[in-house]
Amino acid sequence: MPSLGELIAPRRMGRDFRWLLASSWTSNIGDGVALAAAPLLIASMTSSPILVASGAILQFLPWLLFGLHAGAIADRFDRRRLVMFANAARGIVLAALCVFLITGVANIWIVLAVAFLYGTAEVFVDTAGSTLLPMLVKPDDLGIGNARLQTGYLVANQFAGPPLGAFLFAAGTAWPFLLEVVCVGLAVVLISRMARTPVPPRDTSSGSGAAHPPVHTDIAEGLRWLWRNPPVRMLVLIILVFNITWAAPWGVLVLYATEHLNMGAVGYGALTTASAAGGLLATASFGWLERHVSFATLMRVVLSLEVLMHLAFALTTTGWVALVIMFVFGFYAFIWGTISTTVRQRLVPAELQGRVSSVNMVGVFGGMVIGQALGGVIAQLWGLTAPWWFAFAGAAITLLLVWRPISQIVSAKRADEAVQSANEP
Repeated sequence: MPSLGELIAPRRMGRDFRWLLASSWTSNIGDGVALAAAPLLIASMTSSPILVASGAILQFLPWLLFGLHAGAIADRFDRRRLVMFANAARGIVLAALCVFLITGVANIWIVLAVAFLYGTAEVFVDTAGSTLLPMLVKPDDLGIGNARLQTGYLVANQFAGPPLGAFLFAAGTAWPFLLEVVCVGLAVVLISRMARTPVPPRDTSSGSGAAHPPVHTDIAEGLRWLWRNPPVRMLVLIILVFNITWAAPWGVLVLYATEHLNMGAVGYGALTTASAAGGLLATASFGWLERHVSFATLMRVVLSLEVLMHLAFALTTTGWVALVIMFVFGFYAFIWGTISTTVRQRLVPAELQGRVSSVNMVGVFGGMVIGQALGGVIAQLWGLTAPWWFAFAGAAITLLLVWRPISQIVSAKRADEAVQSANEP
């Protein structure tokens, strides 16, 4: 009978993977605490819907402003150290917020400024952090590695963190952010125990042979590679389009749950819990699914469930049915996130992991901005179920267009692997 540690982080994946996993899980506890505490803090300082909404906007605005630059920088330097420095910056910003809160000088403008600075540092943490796993484990272990990292996100960020953050906020406004400082600091210490990651080798064949060309040159190089690589390009486009259709109804989900389904505030919160519960079931079954079902089949099934999920939400008028739908959503959304990340990491060369990952994340958040804007307008004009019908139609059309290319995405090989296979006798 293997030990719990062996089940969570198999010994074959190496000591450094365990340090990365511990650091990620610890950081996610702090992020989960802030997930509840930050909106509560903003709401305690202002009743302005615009300012409250600004706090949410500042979660993804740094990605749109700095995401591509973060990817280029991650491909230039020691990625482990970059994660450490960016997390340290997050800790300093949070510590300053705690001082402002304890001394009583904090106001809404200081809190929003802190949110923006924290979000900016988080862009660099997430971008550089997403490149570490392919440097630590074999390609065959990327799936289980990503699944374990996602487990920490679900348990710490979605389940444990938010209730703890709300409880600590009730005890004192500074307490949740003090705990987050501790979590971020511990995450820095844990990831520092990893062996130093090598600086990715530069590809000088494109003519950019300088050690450190301008950042915009590196960004352009990453975009060119992505455009010339049909499998990865298609994967990024799929994620962009499905985030637009997904975000359209999600932007008004609180109104849909409280006004259309009459679930109340507690019922709305239960939807998030149901989604996280579905994700946890997926973490337990991912290893079996990976061994018995091809990635192409899983991707088609997941995207088909996405289409059906929008249709089910458009039709239902019952709260408990919505909870069941959300549980299924959490299950397949976790499977999709793990597979899409794994496939992308397997196809992108080490020296381009940061830039391609950042383009993907900019697409994710860009799709959310577009989708939420569309969803708000559609709901205003045609009612709270109209965004679900829009999402159903858009996702169905997209699925028909990408059904066949999915096989090409999964079966593709990285350029250097293809050359090696061609040269083998």
